[in-house]
Amino acid sequence: MTSGRVTIADVARRAGVSTAAVSKVVRGAYGVSAEMQAKVTQAIDELGYRPHAAARALRGRTYTLGVMLSDTRNPFFPDIIEGVTGRLRDTEYQVLLGPGGIEPRTQARMTDAMIDRSMDGLILISPVMTDAELAAIAAAVPVVVVGRHGGAGASSAAYDSVVDDDVMGARLVVDHLVGLGHTRIAHITHLERARAQGLPHTVRAEGYRQAMRAHGLADDVLATSFTEEGGFEGARELLARDDRPTAIFAGADIAALGVLRAADEAGLSVPEDLSVAGYDNIGIASLKRISLTSVDQDGHVIGATAARLLVERIEGRSRSVASSVSPTLIVRGTTGPPRL
Repeated sequence: MTSGRVTIADVARRAGVSTAAVSKVVRGAYGVSAEMQAKVTQAIDELGYRPHAAARALRGRTYTLGVMLSDTRNPFFPDIIEGVTGRLRDTEYQVLLGPGGIEPRTQARMTDAMIDRSMDGLILISPVMTDAELAAIAAAVPVVVVGRHGGAGASSAAYDSVVDDDVMGARLVVDHLVGLGHTRIAHITHLERARAQGLPHTVRAEGYRQAMRAHGLADDVLATSFTEEGGFEGARELLARDDRPTAIFAGADIAALGVLRAADEAGLSVPEDLSVAGYDNIGIASLKRISLTSVDQDGHVIGATAARLLVERIEGRSRSVASSVSPTLIVRGTTGPPRL
């Protein structure tokens, strides 16, 4: 064991390779053989090597990536984060999380703080900032935006994007419910307060409207919030109507849980009296007592794709990439034919 702080040269000597080879391994660069990876990793473990972040910042790289979350209570976001960290597990990059809140001002403060701390790149999850504001951030640091649709202008060329095909996801739900015999299908969406365009809930709501029109049915959209309480209050309003819906499609699973609570309090059986579907396929959706039909947009794939694209940006790619994940519908016990 060497005395003092272990350096990259110490690792290179122990592994019997060049310092350049060690550098390629620790930063997860492409073109490293499995044999080289094993040699260097073993030497790092034996010597307890830890790169000095401050010194590397002076050389232009800290190997820290920031992930800005718009809502820390959203139970779907941990799937994305696990996808990010899983993709980076065998690299030297470390991920730091920052709660940005749901307001443009607080999100801007968080991204500014991450940039000020010399992070190599940022993943912004459902940011509510304008396209121009996102482009300004991307001019300062490599950026991947998760959950923003429609970036086809000059500003979006500054950053990469990863989205779920929310129009397809909404169509899968409507097609499923119509196939069961439902014609009165309501949709609970999130109340729009932000200036941003192309957020997932607005695209899902539009996908729902398109699917309903395709079946010759009237749409019924109610905006509350993507929280359990929002789903509960929205469902109470819908179920109080004389011609109440026989099915409710909530744009997020957390809101669908509130719909289930409202149905229970109203004395309605699910799915006999009311079918309920959600979106995100969060872990609790598969529990036997809940068994929620939901759209799986595969947060792990979204996160892993975002991490891959960000590293590519950091490594020098300048061409913008827009990636879309295809959702699948997971049918469970909360949807069934309406009572005749």
